[in-house]
Amino acid sequence: MIDQAVHSADRDNVEAVLRDELARGDAMAGSVLPILRHLITAEDSSVFSDEILARVRGMLADLANTLLDALAERTGQPERAAHPADEVSLLTRAFLENQALLAHLHALALEWQLTERLQSRLALDPVVSPLLQSHVSSHEGAIQDLAMKFLAAQARWCQSQRRMRLSLFELPADLFHEALVTLSASIGEDPEMIERAAFAEAALRRKYDEGAGRLGLATQLAMSMRGEVEASLSVANSGVALFLSALAIGSRQGRDAVVLSTHEAQLARLALALRTAGLSSTGVEQQFLALHPDITLPQGFDRLGADKASAILSSGRVAG
Repeated sequence: MIDQAVHSADRDNVEAVLRDELARGDAMAGSVLPILRHLITAEDSSVFSDEILARVRGMLADLANTLLDALAERTGQPERAAHPADEVSLLTRAFLENQALLAHLHALALEWQLTERLQSRLALDPVVSPLLQSHVSSHEGAIQDLAMKFLAAQARWCQSQRRMRLSLFELPADLFHEALVTLSASIGEDPEMIERAAFAEAALRRKYDEGAGRLGLATQLAMSMRGEVEASLSVANSGVALFLSALAIGSRQGRDAVVLSTHEAQLARLALALRTAGLSSTGVEQQFLALHPDITLPQGFDRLGADKASAILSSGRVAG
């Protein structure tokens, strides 16, 4: 966290302070996934909140059940059949070995937590933000169509998060592929099961379209607003989902890393990312007021240019 040591920093050492804070936050981030994996396996919640653990467990189980549904489809079993607990557990535990998948689910859980917090504190609608509303009402047909598709996708995602679920088709392409590989690897040597798995994989791949998913649509909308930095990087204006996607693009980081930067232990990364993306120092202060109202930026931050912020950000250890 940016603490009292940061508050007393003068203009000459603000870069050193931010580097130190970034290194400390990134060191913490490096320990997150091993701890999360252990706690999910052990069903212990001594470090992570019960909500985050329950949500990640729920999404893991939902992905496993979706794959088992596809596997059972060829035998004529109905979708959402009650699959044996050991089969669900086998896939879930295999997913836990995939660091990228676990990091993504953790990021989604954090995103939903932030979404609910800002709905409560700022009355920010989880689905229809002011910026999205303006795009839905746009006279530009392409933008309006894209906004409507994103609105529908965001509404579905919110409903799924309330149920602690996640559609397999909402995974990024690389993680979708790895989920299918995990299914095939869990089958064993039975020729009939191998054939069923191949059939299920082919059917799922035919249905998948990364660009039509929530994150794909958010990226397209954010790309269309690259010249509107102040608008797209205002969380109260753009909403949490579009804000995160716009910040990922503007700061040249992975979206999951950006989500993690909204955590109180990663505030140096958040400040640097906002500055790198082109937001003015006043704009960065406004976003901190919305996201972390108790935090004050270090003295001299207004002298930190976007290029220098980008250089410091690039020195961090969190994967982009």
